[in-house]
Amino acid sequence: MITTDFVPGSPCWLDLGSRDIPATAAFYGAVFGWEYKSFGEEGGGYGLFRLDGKTVAGLGPLNEEGARPAWTLYFRTTDAQAAAKAVERAGGAVRVAPTDAGEYGSMAQLTDPQGGQFAVWQPGETGGGVELADAPGSLCWTELYTTDAAGAKAFYGGLFGWTASDVPLPGDGGTYSILTPAGQGEERMHGGLMELPSEHLSLNGGRPYWHPVFATADCDATAAKVTANGGTLQMGPEDAEGVGRLAVCVDPAGADFVVLTPAEEAKG
Repeated sequence: MITTDFVPGSPCWLDLGSRDIPATAAFYGAVFGWEYKSFGEEGGGYGLFRLDGKTVAGLGPLNEEGARPAWTLYFRTTDAQAAAKAVERAGGAVRVAPTDAGEYGSMAQLTDPQGGQFAVWQPGETGGGVELADAPGSLCWTELYTTDAAGAKAFYGGLFGWTASDVPLPGDGGTYSILTPAGQGEERMHGGLMELPSEHLSLNGGRPYWHPVFATADCDATAAKVTANGGTLQMGPEDAEGVGRLAVCVDPAGADFVVLTPAEEAKG
């Protein structure tokens, strides 16, 4: 499970780039009940989503040329500079060089060798990460769709020390690899990856991508809010044995995410 007791390699933050921040804020407010507060011009147009007074994500302008609106997942590191160098040595790329965010910490936005985009966050005195996780309306899982599962596991294992446990999917669905931070037990597993052919990754032009999974108390009701507010469903809602009821959603601007009502057995 994802918690706010962050360890190196665990998901600690996520944000969304948007070309229409008011519209995006309105959509997620309608779907999850999030409230958006901007830092204003001095904050570069960046702001925070909050739920019941707790920060759950960030939202800012999409400035990267040619980029599609998408969620970026940040994984905790003790040294953003070292992480960026390690990514380059392993055949990945640095999209945004390590950047100091003052007392909050520092970050770098990166691309794995297969093309999946992610980021690292080195906390400062006050910027630990999200304040709510694994609860309705907050991040509960992270997921990577990749064209090379073995390569991705080797890359992220080398960078973060993640362990991967392979689980066969029903029928001929392939293999799902469950990811856990270095030195942690299965109660701290935080995400998964699966291999898909590039033609199944059309949302990102055939390239691998990460997306967040948000918990919800009622998957069907949340999916209905997605479509009622201009979003679409790629899949579901449907039941996944041992996981729960889920739907793969796309917001009106094209950013994808999953909503999940966990099965009782998955809650532990």
